Amino acid sequence: MAQQYSLNFKKLSERLAYGFGDFGCNIIYTAMSAFLLFYYTDYAGVSAFAVGTIMMVSRLFDGVSDIIMGVIVDRTKSKYGKARPWILRMCIPFAISGVLLFSVPTSWAETPKLIYVFITYNLVSTVVYTAINVPYSALNALMTQNPYERSVLSIFRNLLATAGTLTINIFTLPLVEFFGNNALAWTKTFFIFGIVAIIVFLYTFLGTSERVKSVAQLQSTENNDVPVLVGIKALFKNKYWIMMTGMLALFFLMYAINGGSTVYYAKDILGDKNLVGTINGIFNIVQICGMFFIAMMIKKFGKRNIFALGLVLDIIGMLILNYSNGAMSLIIISSVIRGLGNACGGATMWAMVSDTIDYGEWKTGYRTEGLVNSACSFGWKIGNGIGSALLGLILEAGGYVGTAITQTETALFSIEICFIWIPIAIYVIGLVIMSFYHLDKEFPAIIRDLNNRIIKQTTIK
Repeated sequence: MAQQYSLNFKKLSERLAYGFGDFGCNIIYTAMSAFLLFYYTDYAGVSAFAVGTIMMVSRLFDGVSDIIMGVIVDRTKSKYGKARPWILRMCIPFAISGVLLFSVPTSWAETPKLIYVFITYNLVSTVVYTAINVPYSALNALMTQNPYERSVLSIFRNLLATAGTLTINIFTLPLVEFFGNNALAWTKTFFIFGIVAIIVFLYTFLGTSERVKSVAQLQSTENNDVPVLVGIKALFKNKYWIMMTGMLALFFLMYAINGGSTVYYAKDILGDKNLVGTINGIFNIVQICGMFFIAMMIKKFGKRNIFALGLVLDIIGMLILNYSNGAMSLIIISSVIRGLGNACGGATMWAMVSDTIDYGEWKTGYRTEGLVNSACSFGWKIGNGIGSALLGLILEAGGYVGTAITQTETALFSIEICFIWIPIAIYVIGLVIMSFYHLDKEFPAIIRDLNNRIIKQTTIK
């Protein structure tokens, strides 16, 4: 009995340690999605159009760095594994770069400010975030090959990611107010968040283990690194990886637009920017609570079906919000439904990506956790960059002026397009993509075949 308790506690501790990695990642990701453009326009005093353009261009560099980091992870050999060493190495640079991101010198002229924005934005997204997030994303597939345990790890990842998002959404603006509600207040706020990030990343590093090796690794003690071009070619033979990468690109485009427009929606349409905490707080709390029940549903209905259910709930929640006319009761109902929808998606998305790694190894003979996750990361970062740029462009086209007391009708409509209608369109596209995804049914046979290959090679040797 004591041994069983010890094993369960160890498993729970590792799941928590893994999940806290995305808590740390979301400190910067949520800040960049929800508040960075607002900080640039309303506190640092730079153009939304110029910043949006910088974000879009920077994603091209970011995509290249993702592929490079994926190759580096696949070639990393240390006593800690492939992915975990990078979490240890990059946690302090991660915190420092986050502080620099929110430290634009407000006394500078427009051009020097934009140069600073370009440099610090790329330092964060192209270098530091990539160097910690790509290894972290690969860690799930390196910890276990059990599809249910991957789903549970994905649930813990998204529980803690949501907790990180909730932390940023609830505490950022109050902390900025506490520190003086000026540009320097943002720097102080993210100094605190940076310390938190270091602590949680160290917990992830110390509390997880890498156990999974490829068939090639188990067959040979020689160098089994997959050539980059061979690995990339193998990716495009993996139809399920293509589907999930497309989904991630669309979703993170939507997250950038929707998340970045939340503060504008609350401030200019609902009339109170502090409602960001209420809207996102309820949404995130429901998402966290919902994930506790998702594992049972995944076992019965499969990851794809639960993911699709989440898309339907997201659409319903958005439509309710759009026709709420600012009624708080409907805003709350919308947040609850959307929270449940995101719980379904958050609990399944990354586990589905990990499953494509095994499908790819079965299909092509090459197992490349780092490259698969970095290429997915490339896709969603391109989507995120385009989304951030579109947000700036749409607001600019609508005539949004950050310093204006009231906004024009076209500016308000541009905010509604970003916050409501673009997300709904992407959820519908997601449902279409999921109609072609059948890996859940195929996965048990794929794992059996991979295990048989290992047994066969072991017998021959």
